[in-house]
Amino acid sequence: MTIRDDHALAGDLASEAGERLLDLRARQGFGDQRALKDAGDMMSHRYLMDALQRLRPSDSVLSEEATREERMDPRRLKADRVWIVDPLDGTREFSEEGRSDWAVHVALWERTGDEGALTAGAVALPAQGRTLTTAKPPTLAAPGERIRIAVSRTRPPEFVRKLAVLAGADLVPIGSAGAKIAAVLTGEVEAYVHAGGQYEWDSAAPVAVALAAGAHASRIDGTPLVYNQEDPSLPDILVCLPDLAPMLLAGIRDLHR
Repeated sequence: MTIRDDHALAGDLASEAGERLLDLRARQGFGDQRALKDAGDMMSHRYLMDALQRLRPSDSVLSEEATREERMDPRRLKADRVWIVDPLDGTREFSEEGRSDWAVHVALWERTGDEGALTAGAVALPAQGRTLTTAKPPTLAAPGERIRIAVSRTRPPEFVRKLAVLAGADLVPIGSAGAKIAAVLTGEVEAYVHAGGQYEWDSAAPVAVALAAGAHASRIDGTPLVYNQEDPSLPDILVCLPDLAPMLLAGIRDLHR
């Protein structure tokens, strides 16, 4: 792989990792789902770590599949450039035959003064045959007649059910966080709300693409999403079409009073 700008590199890495995961899925099959999950996580992690070490050797990396010691490396917190990756977002869906709602996340966080921000990112949806990137952000669709909110297939927060009633919205179960946020960007839903616990790698890349596309992305109390923290926990998130943000944030505030 030749040297690319950060936006193109994020897209290339996410897409290539996704192709390798598709090949693994085809070779290994679905007979042992646990083995397939573990193999997918490790293969994609090693590919991304090796590629970033080769192509961006002076940058730090925060990966879901890194060891605790690697995640807590103090050099990451002092670094000016940190890649935040989820080698396989949605291992459950990856291990289930026929499901396409899993993803690969590659994002770049850069320091600006004492602060920092996501500056590049890509979300590969390999089984859907597409990669969303900050190099060419998707064009947001207009809201539908009824709001559709993407939620977890297995553990949608109870308050989101109440929010849907309040907003006259329908809930749409989708697998991985990346697939949910991608659904906002491609017009399949208008919003994604989550408050059941996540980490930086679950949202960094899709949030980078969402912000580049002009979508709203924040914590559910409206405060900014902050990345490259010592504790990578980032427990809640709202991503939605920008015109819906005031109404959804107000509804969430009302439900938490």
